[in-house]
Amino acid sequence: MDTKFKQFQKELRKNMPLPEAVLWQAIRAKQLGVKFRRQYTIGNRILDFYSPGIKLGIEIDGESHFLDKKSREEEIKRDKELEKQQGIKILRFLNPEITKNLEGVLQVIWEEIKKRQPLSKFPPRREGR
Repeated sequence: MDTKFKQFQKELRKNMPLPEAVLWQAIRAKQLGVKFRRQYTIGNRILDFYSPGIKLGIEIDGESHFLDKKSREEEIKRDKELEKQQGIKILRFLNPEITKNLEGVLQVIWEEIKKRQPLSKFPPRREGR
């Protein structure tokens, strides 16, 4: 992996936008029964969050994704190609979904985890909620 790319990945981890930080606190440390990694590299892409054990990626789209329809369509196309070629499912959420409806987002993620790992005996752990 290119040194500049690796440095960029490190910077992304250090400077997570608020919605990413909020979601990370809810899914880290196997709170949903699977391990997620932050800013995970697959080919020439860096996924916001990725669970290698079940091939599930999560992308959080910021305000720029609201404005540029063509770039959003390209990302969705790349997501579909990744799923077709490597079996990796990408879930996409917008910043406001994380900040205004975290429980709903976690429910969507949990439902996908159950589909990808149907024998999971780990219920979603929601401490303090």
